[in-house]
Amino acid sequence: MGQQACMGALLKCTFGAAPSAMMVLPLNLVLTVVPDANIMDSKPMLNILPFGMCMSMSNPMVIAATAAALGVPTPMPCIPATVAPWVPGSPTVLIGNMPALNNSSKLMCMWGGVIGVTMPGQFTVAIP
Repeated sequence: MGQQACMGALLKCTFGAAPSAMMVLPLNLVLTVVPDANIMDSKPMLNILPFGMCMSMSNPMVIAATAAALGVPTPMPCIPATVAPWVPGSPTVLIGNMPALNNSSKLMCMWGGVIGVTMPGQFTVAIP
């Protein structure tokens, strides 16, 4: 059984230098103690905040900085570029008519990073 992810969940990107906290707006009116997340809570800079510095060689800013440094890999500030919802979520538990977000779900960044939940924000609600 996974854990329900909610506001304040700790996220980590495979190309990010630091973890980030997830922001969830209380639009769905489902709370553990804070608003619970569903798979559509994947908007960059609204739900998914920056992960410090980005090290992905697919990121155009990293490519430009690396070229300017004569080929020395140069990280640049992270600006998440998520365009799809979290997968797979929990299809049997719905929040706002969408599958609930659990701690085993993943989110893809356009620059090749995989964002995962390292700490769900609460430990009292278990979902499949």
